[in-house]
Amino acid sequence: MTPTPADTTSAGPSALAPRPAAKVPGANASGIATSAPSAPPVLPAGVASISHLAEKLGEYLSPAELKKVKEAYRFSDEMHLGQVRRSGEPYISHPIAVAEICADWKLDAQAIMAALLHDVMEDQDVKKDELVERFGAPVASLVDGLSKLEKIEFQSQIEAQAENFRKMLLAMASDVRVILIKLADRLHNMRTLEVMAPAKKRRIASETMEVYVPIAHRLGLNNIYRELQDLSFSHLYPLRYRTLAKAVKAARGNRREVVKKILESVKNTLSMAEIEAEVYGREKTLYGIYKKMRSKRLSFSQVLDVYGFRVVVDSFPNCYVALGTLHSLYKPMPGKFKDYIAIRKLNGYQSLHTTLIGPYGTPVEFQIRTQEMHRTAESGVAAHWLYKNGDSNLSDLQQRTHAWLQSLLDIQQQTGDSAEFLEHVKVDLFPDSVYVFTPKSKIIALPRGATAVDFAYSIHTGIGDHTVSVKINNETAPLRTELRNGDIVEIVTDASSRPSPTWLSFVRTGKARSAIRHHLRTINLPESIVLGQQLLAQALLNLSIHPELPALLVERLLNESSAKSLDELHADIGIGKRMAALVARHLFGLMGGESASAPIDHNSAAELDPVTICGSEGVSVQLAPCCLPIPGDQIIGQLRRDQGLLVHTSDCSLAKRQRVKEPDRWIAVRWGLELNRRFDCRIKLLINNEKGILARVAAEIGESDANITYVGMDEDKEHVLHQLRFTVQVKDRVHLAGLLRNVRRVSGVNRILRERS
Repeated sequence: MTPTPADTTSAGPSALAPRPAAKVPGANASGIATSAPSAPPVLPAGVASISHLAEKLGEYLSPAELKKVKEAYRFSDEMHLGQVRRSGEPYISHPIAVAEICADWKLDAQAIMAALLHDVMEDQDVKKDELVERFGAPVASLVDGLSKLEKIEFQSQIEAQAENFRKMLLAMASDVRVILIKLADRLHNMRTLEVMAPAKKRRIASETMEVYVPIAHRLGLNNIYRELQDLSFSHLYPLRYRTLAKAVKAARGNRREVVKKILESVKNTLSMAEIEAEVYGREKTLYGIYKKMRSKRLSFSQVLDVYGFRVVVDSFPNCYVALGTLHSLYKPMPGKFKDYIAIRKLNGYQSLHTTLIGPYGTPVEFQIRTQEMHRTAESGVAAHWLYKNGDSNLSDLQQRTHAWLQSLLDIQQQTGDSAEFLEHVKVDLFPDSVYVFTPKSKIIALPRGATAVDFAYSIHTGIGDHTVSVKINNETAPLRTELRNGDIVEIVTDASSRPSPTWLSFVRTGKARSAIRHHLRTINLPESIVLGQQLLAQALLNLSIHPELPALLVERLLNESSAKSLDELHADIGIGKRMAALVARHLFGLMGGESASAPIDHNSAAELDPVTICGSEGVSVQLAPCCLPIPGDQIIGQLRRDQGLLVHTSDCSLAKRQRVKEPDRWIAVRWGLELNRRFDCRIKLLINNEKGILARVAAEIGESDANITYVGMDEDKEHVLHQLRFTVQVKDRVHLAGLLRNVRRVSGVNRILRERS
């Protein structure tokens, strides 16, 4: 069980006593590990001290390094002198506790010093230059990466939080120790969160669950991951947490005999097979049980795998030998075996997972791994930590982590603002992954739900940008196809191809999303600027403000909106990143709520309202694929974030639903007078199943001066009639009406109509 915040303040002296020498750390009399093995010890209030920290550090740091750490402690103690935590403890106890957690990972002296100093810049206004002078540039950079921004002129609390995360994650990209110290800091804060006000507890717990828990999982820090989950759960849903904790405690007693019987049977069987192994039970975390109850709609009594078992063997081959031995002892459940040794998880985790039918028909999960795999599973990238400067000196897991961190820098270069950057990063923090292969058998790990386009961008941004088609398992498939474990994916590229804005509706990874948005911003910038000018002019006229703004007013607007130029502001409006109506209202406020002094020509207002659609605007204006509007249809425009304007027919059912959800993102649009292009339109025919009818229909469509871009056929159950579907290119509704009349006269056509969705 994960210690609750109360445990951190009320544990007795025994909390510091050394654990008894036992085969299984953290196991109780029944062999159940009630806390995660090798978890950092939780010190009671007032116990954390530099002597206790020095004792830990003395195990692996040199005397010279230890001397530097003590200097950092003295400086931190001096800076925080007189400062106390809300619980009443001297504030210095917090940096020491954070440093102790880092010491359990055996982080180097620079990281320990940064942990002790991590709050001096933020709380005591110590400058980075002073830290560089006293402790060196690496330590100062770590502390700077951990410190919140001094900038306070954010538009909202959400923007400030997003900017802080952006800074922290970018610092992490250049030095992973930043996030390790930050996670240790957050863990200690969560352990001592009980004294906070309820609203603040919920906010911090929610932030922890949303951002820090996935980061801990992504880095393979499973001990921290599980404990942060449980602590967040206890503060977000305290009543549910206490109820579940009580139920687990009761179940522990009820199931003791079953657990004991399984442990004895497994140990005897492995011993007879001459496999040297440690076997112990492990208890699911409370949050893990709660999540399973919620996702599968189960009561607690229906969750049978509250306990699992871990088998730690002495060698890699014995993992598979032990698996076969266990399968001979209990019958395996079909479809419940996973080999994370052959294909490790994205965060480096390796184990064999199997679920067996134990005594009394109870499903029992086993995890089989080596000691080395166990250390990596518990501590992830921090296992056997030895900070290196060169990639050649990094372990395989550290190299994989380094590659992910570097991808954060790529996303940052392509991303416009902090909130969007955080959105992309969160997408890549989902724990579930699929593993697919390149044609050369290289394994690529992607988030569950990733598509062929995500795969292309994971190889290289250039490949993603020029993707035209994909082969999955040697068969051509749509680009939006979701990938499955074991798929062999081959991307076909063309140098003249460019990303489509429709890709944003199905790509899953942050790297793909940010690269596509970056392309749409840069390549289509002139179109976006023109569209943004139209939209802003319309919004200003609706407030009786003349579109020609005074230079002083423009300067004030740019300063307050953080835009570098008026073109950038117009482009942001054109791609949907900013709302024209909100910018217009802001201008109205800057003018003191009064109309512009320049007179308004209401004839020009009529020309600008609504926005005119000519069909040649490029990717900044798209025709909705759900309803495929054509000239002559009543239309309405939807402003989508970073995707420009999407035009629907006014009676589109999808548009009606979305207008209810986001009414502010819809604007009036109309067709222009000069339309020098053809527009796609879907038609459906009900035909007799007779020879030559498809050729006759196609010929009539051609005679009607329309081009066919797609043909499909559906058979009905009686096999008497067929449904033919065409996508044709027409000029407008008049052209379409003529085409429908001509095709209706073809022999064998029973019915023809335009298909709307």
